[in-house]
Amino acid sequence: MNNLAQKYNAPVPRYTSYPTSPHFTPKLDKDIYAGWLNQLNADDPISLYLHVPFCRKMCWYCGCHTKITNQYDPIANYAAALREEVQLLVKALPARFKVSHIHWGGGTPSIFSAEDFKSIMEMIKKHFDYTDTAERAIEIDPRTVDAAKIKALAEGGINRASLGVQDFNPKVQAAINRVQSFDVTKLAVDNLRANGINNLNFDLMYGLPLQTTEHVKETVRLSHMLKPDRIALFGYAHVPWMKSHMKMIKDDELPGTEERVSQAKTAASELLKLGYIQVGLDHFARPEDSMSEALENNDLHRNFQGYTTDSSETLIGLGASSIGKLPQGYAQNVVSIHEYERQVRNKGFAVAKGIGISIEDKVRREVIERLMCDLEVDLVDVTAKYDLPSNFFDLELTRLKEFEEDNLLVRQENALTVTEEGRYLVRSICAVFDTYLGNGTGRHSRAV
Repeated sequence: MNNLAQKYNAPVPRYTSYPTSPHFTPKLDKDIYAGWLNQLNADDPISLYLHVPFCRKMCWYCGCHTKITNQYDPIANYAAALREEVQLLVKALPARFKVSHIHWGGGTPSIFSAEDFKSIMEMIKKHFDYTDTAERAIEIDPRTVDAAKIKALAEGGINRASLGVQDFNPKVQAAINRVQSFDVTKLAVDNLRANGINNLNFDLMYGLPLQTTEHVKETVRLSHMLKPDRIALFGYAHVPWMKSHMKMIKDDELPGTEERVSQAKTAASELLKLGYIQVGLDHFARPEDSMSEALENNDLHRNFQGYTTDSSETLIGLGASSIGKLPQGYAQNVVSIHEYERQVRNKGFAVAKGIGISIEDKVRREVIERLMCDLEVDLVDVTAKYDLPSNFFDLELTRLKEFEEDNLLVRQENALTVTEEGRYLVRSICAVFDTYLGNGTGRHSRAV
């Protein structure tokens, strides 16, 4: 596996969308976006993503759009702008919609005061209806939430929380500027469950500076003691050309490809022994969790938050830098917090760029999503769904022969199955179907 990881370890997208965000353009403006919203079918539930780009301290591994502040005034101003954007959305939609998923991301969305957080959730509840199984999730930093804050999250309707952990080893934590003890994490978990928020996710990472396979193994063991329902095991993407704070991480302290592979495979092996089911590339879930059920029923999906049970065709992004997915294409808000606030307060959407998608984009997106989620796809079934010829992917099938020869992929006619060895290189396999890759200025993290 190590030799193959070296061979295929070229930069490729994470494929949380297709086309991927480096190919969005300013040709998609706020007027086009408003038209897309007005065309939505009110019979189809939608999802909402709310981005909160503030943190109290910068974690050096972070790839998110975030700003460090110790003052609340900028956060309060941003909360007011989010309320304005929700009102704009309500006015642009053709009817009252049902919401199947709400996801608060960041940054640190739990940085909002109880009053600001609950006011936004109350506004959403006023203008939208929740489906019977609606998931309302938030990402939290265990270091910055207390019992009162968690109680406010519960009162606002949150029923799932994702906790950033990364690694429990103190030396690794110091190297990424995120010191967070096991006891601090456990206290947050206990407070969440005491307030009825029982669906918990942990985010772990491999490939961090000074991190070893033993560190990853110990972090898995400690995490299991707190019994999260899901664990996301992300590989650290070192992209200092995109995120200048990553320059604080020393290149010579990062594990090489061989060690990264060892860390990923060891963590997966330990999680499987503990009873988790591996979902796609890097997620793990308990057998009774809805994500495991979605995998079993071939109803797993992938969006900007990673693997998800959300099957809504429409995901509306709210907040600076947030990305939305609609049947017609993708739209991303302006990254600048100041400019975002200015635009929504002037009663306009803050869309800065995006891309409309064609039938070819949709068929390629479905192939990539099924490979990322199910590790298998029947190309004829997908092309038939879009009324495309059965030989549409003949060129890609030729390019996949090398993956077959390396036992990363099994092909039976037009049915493709990624092997267990190929699981960790599935992004490279998906890249074969990406006609945008190599066109433009986008730079990506390596495959492993």
